[in-house]
Amino acid sequence: MQTLTTIDALRCCIKAWRQEGQSIAFVPTMGNLHAGHISLVQTARQQADRVVVSIFVNPAQFGPHEDFASYPRTEQQDQTQLINSGTDLLFLPSAVEMYPNPIQTRVSVNELSSMHCGASRPGHFDGVAIVVCKLLNMVQPDILLLGEKDFQQLTVIKTMVNDLNLPVAVQGLPTVREADGLAMSSRNSYLSLSERQVAPLLYLTLCNIRDAILKGRGDFPVIIAEQTQKLKDAGFLIDYVQICRSTDLLPPTEIDQELVILIAAKLGKTRLIDNVYFIRPVSS
Repeated sequence: MQTLTTIDALRCCIKAWRQEGQSIAFVPTMGNLHAGHISLVQTARQQADRVVVSIFVNPAQFGPHEDFASYPRTEQQDQTQLINSGTDLLFLPSAVEMYPNPIQTRVSVNELSSMHCGASRPGHFDGVAIVVCKLLNMVQPDILLLGEKDFQQLTVIKTMVNDLNLPVAVQGLPTVREADGLAMSSRNSYLSLSERQVAPLLYLTLCNIRDAILKGRGDFPVIIAEQTQKLKDAGFLIDYVQICRSTDLLPPTEIDQELVILIAAKLGKTRLIDNVYFIRPVSS
C-alpha cells in the first residue's frame, strides 16, 4: 500500500492507473477505523481494480465547541488495517495541504443540510460537502463508497453528486453493528463502561418504532413519544427522532413506502446517531 500526503503525488498515481485503464473505488474516512470502515474497503476491493482510502479529520465540519481537537486519531493502527484489507493507496493529507488558503467557495445542499443534524450542527454538512467535493476532484473515482450509519450525510452527498453532475457512482452500504446492536462509530470510544451498556437502547428504540409502523400504526408522534420516553428514563438527552421518506428526508406522505427513522441523542458527553431504513406496505 502506498501512503501519499500531497495532492500532486496523488494525482500522479491516479493518472498512471487511468492510463492503464484501471477503475478506482474511493472510501473517504476520518480515521480511527473500525469494522464498518473495513467493510467499505472490502466491498471496494470487489468492485474496482484499485482502492483509495483517505484519512482526514476535516476541520470544516466541526463546530467551535465540538470535538475536533479530541477526535480519536490512530493512524498507525489504521494503516495496518488498510494494508490487511487490500487498500492500494492511502491519502493522508494535512490540513494545510487540503486548505492552503482560507476557503472562499461554498458547497451547500441547502434544504437537506439545515434539517435534523444540520439544525443542531449549523454548517456541518457544508463542511462535509466541500471536503468530499474536493476529494472527489482529487481522486476522480468511478465509485464512492459510504456507510449508511450517517444517513443524512449519505443523502447530502448523493444529492450534491447528482446536482453537480459529478461522474461518480455513490454506493451506500448497511451499517455495521456490534453484537448488541450498537452502530459502530469512532465516537463510541467516548462512552464510559456504564454508558456503553445502555447505548444499544438507541437501536432498540428505532426497531420498536419501525415495528409499530409495520403493524399499521400511523400516529407517528405518539409512537415517537412512547419510545423516546424509555430513552430519557435511561439517561439519554434526545436531540431529535424523525420518521422521514428516505429520498429527501422530508416528512412522509400516506403513500410513501420507503422510510427511514433518524435519531440523534447524547449519552453523557457522547453524541450518538443511528437510523433504520424500511419499506412500509401501503394498501391500494
